[in-house]
Amino acid sequence: MNISVKAKRNIFILWLLVVPLGSFLVYRYAPSRHVEWDAYLILLLLVLLTTSFPFYISGNTMFLSQWVSLAAFLNYGIFAELVLMQLCLIPIAFHMKANKDNFYRIAFSSFMFFIISVVCGTVVHLLGYNLGSLVVQDVLLFGTIYALCDVILNHTIIYLRNSSFGTNPKLLDESTVWDVVGLTITLPFGISLYFLESYVGTIAFVLLGLPFLMITLLVRLYSNSEKVNADLNKASQFGHELAERMTGKEIIDLFMERITKMFPIDSAYIVDDLYGKFQILRAREDGENVELFFAPEDLNSTLAGIIYKKGIPTLYDKQSEWNEMKPPFLATDMQSVMCVPIYRNQKIEGVLVLASRKKYAFEAYQLKMVHLLCSYFAVSVEKAKYVREALARSERCELTGLYNYRYLDKRLEYFMEKLNLGEYKTVSLIMMDIDHFKSVNDTYGHHSGNMILKEFANVISTEIGSNGTVARYGGEEFVILLPNYTKVEATNIAERLRRKIEQNPFVVQLDLDVVSREEIIFLTASIGVSTAPEDSDEGMSLLRNADRALYIGAKQAGRNKVAEYVK
Repeated sequence: MNISVKAKRNIFILWLLVVPLGSFLVYRYAPSRHVEWDAYLILLLLVLLTTSFPFYISGNTMFLSQWVSLAAFLNYGIFAELVLMQLCLIPIAFHMKANKDNFYRIAFSSFMFFIISVVCGTVVHLLGYNLGSLVVQDVLLFGTIYALCDVILNHTIIYLRNSSFGTNPKLLDESTVWDVVGLTITLPFGISLYFLESYVGTIAFVLLGLPFLMITLLVRLYSNSEKVNADLNKASQFGHELAERMTGKEIIDLFMERITKMFPIDSAYIVDDLYGKFQILRAREDGENVELFFAPEDLNSTLAGIIYKKGIPTLYDKQSEWNEMKPPFLATDMQSVMCVPIYRNQKIEGVLVLASRKKYAFEAYQLKMVHLLCSYFAVSVEKAKYVREALARSERCELTGLYNYRYLDKRLEYFMEKLNLGEYKTVSLIMMDIDHFKSVNDTYGHHSGNMILKEFANVISTEIGSNGTVARYGGEEFVILLPNYTKVEATNIAERLRRKIEQNPFVVQLDLDVVSREEIIFLTASIGVSTAPEDSDEGMSLLRNADRALYIGAKQAGRNKVAEYVK
């Protein structure tokens, strides 16, 4: 949850106004009993140990310390329980990896624990509970009331806090259910600890506390393994999604987006090795893609370069561990860093750098998981490369190297969509046909015909360059797509091409003669021009119009001509 600096300041002010003075007033005026310090210190140790080992269920963190604080209240009163709960904040702060940015959460937790201790204890006292009572019915009744009041008040305060911060919380959610489950577990232990300690003394802490801690540790181990399994399932799904992407850009975009959501990451960078020089291939900071440029030499001796040379995934828990190797792209407030080499074909191609503003933000298993995801990423990029190469081959004419009809059809559709959306003003199409090409094949052979087609394609593509798309339509027919060219401009280009072809010497091999020899011949081409939206607003019609202009306006008019489509 992101809250403003003002809200954080208000939390600290609220704590200062309420907790210190309130604690003193509770100490002076709240009902209490004489504290047996040996028993109380064991209670303190027990509550600290219990709080130090939280576990996770369905994404909820559970601290099962209420049973110890309940026993402290039943025996010694509000102030004794209040002190225990405030001291619980020590392991909680460690668990939260508290720093100056999130310390307001500790202050708020202290305030919340204070309110809960005072209100719950006051309610039970007002209802008639006497501290140290050994009447079973009274202890069961008032202990249950105290525990229920604790859960209700805890969720009410959290609900009011979240509402004041502008979120839309639910008063009853999944965490409420798990708190009730925790209450059901801890209430019998707390009441049993109270009675047992009253009758047998401090040995009760061993008889009840040790088994409870062992159970807590076992559940924690199980919940941790469940968390790891859940993350592994996410990683597996992530790997499948990467494999489904067909282009390198799609894979990189998905990889960076998902990996920053899977782990507590504030920034992520892919440092790529391009011909022996490092560059930032992709960077993502606070959920947004950013463009970063650094000189390769600025990255060589930093984390990225060092991990690239070592080839070993490395985890840094705080800034002091990597500050001397700080890369220029990492912000000065970053603390935890993961550096993972990216292997492809047994060779390191780059390094993934993940950073968090929190100390100890990453677990060791997460480093292994990121390493696994980097393998998925590298394999997906390699597959995309092969797919791209195969696709390129399938879209090219093997003889001329020009695009084929399949690519032409997709490109024409794309240009027409741009035209219809208003992104292009015009789209012109030039269709060309080599005059008397059949007689060339009959006279010089098909091998010579193929050489002419290759040279013809070279003349066209050289002349057009990056201004348009050149494709072999079929046989001796070629098509040129010119986005944002008017009919006049396209006709001028066609006329220039016609003259270029007319003047270009074509070398043929006379394989049909007894003695093989080379000969220079000259060819001409007939050309048709059509333009959208002037002639048509549909791709195939544009193609047919240019074909009609070619045969009626150029071929039938004597060949070696350029003809515009006329409605």
